[in-house]
Amino acid sequence: MTTLPRAVVSWSSGKDSAWALYTVRSQRLCEVVGLLTTVTQTYARVSMHGVREAILRRQAEAAGLPLFTVPIPSPCPNEVYERAMGAMMARLRALQIEQVVFGDLYLEEIRAYREEKMRGTGLAPVFPLWGQPTRALAEAMIDAGVVATLVAVDPRKLDRAFAGRRFDRQLLDDLPAGCDPCGENGEYHTCVTNGPMFRSPIPVRPGPIVDRDGFVFADLELSEPADGASPATPVEPSSGSARSL
Repeated sequence: MTTLPRAVVSWSSGKDSAWALYTVRSQRLCEVVGLLTTVTQTYARVSMHGVREAILRRQAEAAGLPLFTVPIPSPCPNEVYERAMGAMMARLRALQIEQVVFGDLYLEEIRAYREEKMRGTGLAPVFPLWGQPTRALAEAMIDAGVVATLVAVDPRKLDRAFAGRRFDRQLLDDLPAGCDPCGENGEYHTCVTNGPMFRSPIPVRPGPIVDRDGFVFADLELSEPADGASPATPVEPSSGSARSL
């Protein structure tokens, strides 16, 4: 029996990383042994997406995987980010992990950045969704039962009214011309709460819509918070940086 390479999935809490997890598992491209996420220390939220850490942890539980978190400040200088990620890469390699799976779709500069930063770490970047037509990819996710909410919208690229909407076929039809169906150009970010990559759905309820640092965030809250869940924390600013997981 062939031994699959051990891998972690770069986990943003959104649909693309979730679908990358589903893809590598269903196609037996590697043995996924964890999810890797950057979390801001100040806000206890997933970088870029602003998703609460409590929801992130429920996602990992639903995926049946341990969570590797990289704590970073907000704002985070590039050298601080790269030092934190370098330390995590060394930790993963010491655990005999060989690959990091990314949900990137077609932005060449982001792929090149990831490949450059992982060179010499002993870990290989893997891009299982690369080059797929994004409308067809989005429809495949929806048809497979992925449930996701638009939790961050860049109002320079997409009307603020899209914040908080469900990722479904009606949303795809309503996106303006020039907007990528998967939001690959930063038009929007999502939080996944159900799908074939999870053992069970994550119960959430909508929270407030918040404007911060030029972005519109639709906060989500656990509707059945775990015992000892931390109190609500403010939505973090978004740097818009392509480096984020």
